[in-house]
Amino acid sequence: EVLLVSSPWDGCGHTVMYQDSGTLASKNYPGTYPNYTLCEKKIQVPPGKRLILKIGDLDIESQKCESSYLSIQSSSTVHGPYCGNVMPVPKEIILDSNEATIHFESRSHVSGRGFLLSYASSDHPDLITCLERANHYTKAEFRYCPAGCRDIAGDISGNIGEGYRDTSLLCKSAIHAGVVADELGGQISVTLHKGISRYEGVVANGVPSLEGSLSDKRFTFTSNGCNKSLSLEEGFLSKSQVTASSYWEETNEFGQLLLWSPDKAWLQVPGWSWASNHSSNREWLEIDLGEKKRITGIKTTGSRSMNFNFYVKTFTMNYKNNNSKWRTYKGILSNEEKVFQGNSNSGDIVRNNFIPPIVARYVRIVPQTWNQRIALKLELMGCRIMPANSSFTHSMWQKPSQSTETSLGKEDRTVTEPIPSEETNLAIIVPILIVLFLFLFSGICISFYFYFFFTGCWKQIKQPFTRHQSTEFTISYSNEKETPQKLDLVTSDMAGNSCSPQRLSFCSACRAHNRKRDGPGTDLYVHPRCIVKQLNILGKERQLFWIFFFLELLEKFPDSVIATAGGNDGRHSGMDGVQECA
Repeated sequence: EVLLVSSPWDGCGHTVMYQDSGTLASKNYPGTYPNYTLCEKKIQVPPGKRLILKIGDLDIESQKCESSYLSIQSSSTVHGPYCGNVMPVPKEIILDSNEATIHFESRSHVSGRGFLLSYASSDHPDLITCLERANHYTKAEFRYCPAGCRDIAGDISGNIGEGYRDTSLLCKSAIHAGVVADELGGQISVTLHKGISRYEGVVANGVPSLEGSLSDKRFTFTSNGCNKSLSLEEGFLSKSQVTASSYWEETNEFGQLLLWSPDKAWLQVPGWSWASNHSSNREWLEIDLGEKKRITGIKTTGSRSMNFNFYVKTFTMNYKNNNSKWRTYKGILSNEEKVFQGNSNSGDIVRNNFIPPIVARYVRIVPQTWNQRIALKLELMGCRIMPANSSFTHSMWQKPSQSTETSLGKEDRTVTEPIPSEETNLAIIVPILIVLFLFLFSGICISFYFYFFFTGCWKQIKQPFTRHQSTEFTISYSNEKETPQKLDLVTSDMAGNSCSPQRLSFCSACRAHNRKRDGPGTDLYVHPRCIVKQLNILGKERQLFWIFFFLELLEKFPDSVIATAGGNDGRHSGMDGVQECA
């Protein structure tokens, strides 16, 4: 027997490895793996963490696992060999170290899919494989998808809006929905719902979704709400501005001039699209959002014209803010510009998500390849910028690891900072502000009350005392131009003609004086012209205080009357003889 010497990697198929997770499969999976092949891969997670492996599928043609098998070797233990017939294959393997070597080899065989496994660090005990479907679960759960599930064979049906058929692959659907990035993997939260009669098929993030029929259940992904159409915001289309490097002026068969201008680039605007006058990768379409926004995705379509099959196949994204240079949106794990997969025809809508999102005011779509002529209609998704002081962070916006962050570069780090949705912040902030305002207003009112009525603003009448039928208040003022003085309130039990009462620090030129009438009692006289003058020389705040001041006096002496300047009215003397304090 002749043994063919194989390369340690020629038997390895689909492989995506990231710092915390990854996916590895045999060559041609899920087709038949080659004869006489060998695959050896070293996988690892950060130091100090344990390695968790899950074998999603294993189908190796071997009776005793001698010539064809899969084994997993850590620093102290060898797990396997496994071939699916002799030794039961564990659903999960937890190693005592942070690294291991995956060893797969085969000899001559007729059939067999080989293997597919996923791994993650011990930080993610809820790891699932790329092959798990929603109908494997009976309730809503949190799960962790490994990196590398996008290109694994398996169908999905549905979209992010209405949800996905429960027979769809969970992690592949999460990539389609823009919940996680294929290069990173990430946490997902799934909610089950009653099924619908038909599921729409659309292309998103390089993953095709097929039309699906009636199902008993469907599932949706929990998101933070920052995936709404920016162009549907109130006044957005009028505030935003769309410009382009050029646009096509078409003369139709009737001699009419049709402008394929930039303002026709919005999906919400009916009719044909924007089309460039030239066909080169120096053409661009620019959008001014009016203010800095968080942009999480873009929907694109082609010319949408029966006469022209124009569309953009691939494109890149540039962005900037006020007084800054244009930056190119780059891949998560590389420092190279990210090329997005666009349309394959002129009518269907294709969605691409930005993970991490773009935070900018200006964005440019730069076509790289196209069909016949560059033509584009689009819609941007995202939300407004809110203060980043919340602990809420969606899984797809978590900051990359230090190594990944280095590859992004300083100019791109701002787009990884989490910003919660506008609705969440308003629901929390508005009630708090209302409560604080009411509390502050109440405190001010109480403080004024205690200050003016319990700190000596006027002297209370000492017990015992007798309330008489008439108690009059008199406040006179001086016509002389003099420096404003303090207002003094004098009662008959304080002093006769002396002006040594308790003083009020908030008053102006007026002084109070008392005049005893016949019989005992407390006589205070109020001159209305003094009141008018006081209100005129004070600001609005103090005018309000004086109104309440006189109301309080009337409340304390309910039987009193206010003297007028007109003289004797039969009940009391006028103000003519009232003396002024020196």
